[in-house]
Amino acid sequence: MLQETVDEIAARLGASATLEDRSFQLLAYAAQSGDIDVVRRESILRRRATEEVRAYFEGYGIATARGPVRIPADAELGVLARVCVPLRHQEVTYGYLWLLDDGTLTAGALASVADLVSRAAAALAQEARRRQDLGRNLRELFSSDADERSWAVSQLDVRGPVTAIAVRSSLDRVAALWTLPRGVLADPGLLVRGEPLVALLVPAGQADEMAGRIQAMYGTAAGIGDARADPAQAWRSWREAVQALRVAGKVPALAPVAAWSGLGVYRTLARLPAADLRELAGETGRLAEDTELVRTVEGYLDHAGHVQEAAAALGVHRQTLYYRLGKAERLTGRDLADGEDRLLVHLSLKAARLL
Repeated sequence: MLQETVDEIAARLGASATLEDRSFQLLAYAAQSGDIDVVRRESILRRRATEEVRAYFEGYGIATARGPVRIPADAELGVLARVCVPLRHQEVTYGYLWLLDDGTLTAGALASVADLVSRAAAALAQEARRRQDLGRNLRELFSSDADERSWAVSQLDVRGPVTAIAVRSSLDRVAALWTLPRGVLADPGLLVRGEPLVALLVPAGQADEMAGRIQAMYGTAAGIGDARADPAQAWRSWREAVQALRVAGKVPALAPVAAWSGLGVYRTLARLPAADLRELAGETGRLAEDTELVRTVEGYLDHAGHVQEAAAALGVHRQTLYYRLGKAERLTGRDLADGEDRLLVHLSLKAARLL
């Protein structure tokens, strides 16, 4: 339907037209005629605009505009003049109609396609609501209550193996969830400790692709749980996904998409109660006050105490490394040549990252 609507709009106006969702992902486009710029070409080829392009156009207030927004040409940026028509339904913007403007897109011309614009906006709104309805029972499926989970399984037509994904959400982009495949269930605002997360349940084989796709859509971190053959056990995958997301937001090396299976020692640390985690992190003592020293000691321990490899990775001379390690031992009161002391310091540094 969207494709037919865009084609009809383009035919009525004699203008090159595209239709994108709220996150600037391309949904439909008409045949392009006349001059087109790099932005339009890249949007069609890549099926979505870059974050830079999104920021540029949103700077014109299109997200909250109630009518067409004229965006002038910018020769320096290679942007042709265009008109953006927000696709709004019941005061919510669900997407954008983009029209390259050769000077013929008068107010009267734009008014002549108002019915088609309303039709497209209503279609996007309906699909967005349908997606939310399909994902509504995820709250019960991921619940800690066994009865709620049992009821949710009876309501959802889901077959295993499945994987849960947690994404730190940006609420102004929720409408984009309808672009996900129909086999994917999504709840755009599941609260975890007061934080709204996008919750997804996907066929296990699509987990990596879907996590990357939704993370790119939101521009934030994502966590992936382990697969479960029985959908009734999907709540376990969800808990793992939430923990993986937590780690992804704290450990740059594992960001922006972290899988529970790849967390290593953070799988153990993430399970600790907050009080225990703080107590363990406190073992770093005064070492935590010196970020360079923390980086040095953690790098040394990450390389299993191999001085030459650690020095090379840190970009310092071995004597410098020895000097810093000696300083760290004085600050922590621990002997880094002792196996148990070394393990305790290493774990305390990892715990500190999660805090």
